[in-house]
Amino acid sequence: MKHKTRCAWVTDDPIYIDYHDREWGVPCFDDQHLFEMLILEGAQAGLSWLTILKKREGYRQAFAQFDVKKMARFSDKKIERLLQNPAIVRNRLKVNAAVTNAQACLELISEYGNFHDYIWQFVGGAPIINHWKKHADIPVTTAESDAMSKDLKKRGFKFVGSTICYAYMQSVGMVNDHTTDCFRYRK
Repeated sequence: MKHKTRCAWVTDDPIYIDYHDREWGVPCFDDQHLFEMLILEGAQAGLSWLTILKKREGYRQAFAQFDVKKMARFSDKKIERLLQNPAIVRNRLKVNAAVTNAQACLELISEYGNFHDYIWQFVGGAPIINHWKKHADIPVTTAESDAMSKDLKKRGFKFVGSTICYAYMQSVGMVNDHTTDCFRYRK
């Protein structure tokens, strides 16, 4: 079997390989998935992305499959139950932020009609295709992630700093940051 060259950040963990090969950097316009990834990227702050990927199914179950309308109605009692759930990261600030972000997302949807039109405006509606030769060349923030972060914060979102926003942009394909030697770069 021929060896595939992947981005340098990919470990030999099958979950990581699958995420890289099938999802990371693939343009997404599905509102529910876009919202899921924003919440997961925020949950990752201070942790490894692999930790979050391993808890992803737990998050989906705990957070109503990332249904924004359902999450926006989570009560204090529901939040307390979530903080006892070992299938997610049990950090009060992050769990509260997920609910706050669902409420803020509903406001965005009422203004824009959907979430994807809002979020994709930060890259002009189409992916930015970068041409990085080495992983070390990839920035952790850009002017676009700065603008996204600033606007999300203004609208009441939490755990949406510029670094989180840039990782989010990479994950949902708003930018193609596969290195040029990666087999996924041209796809």
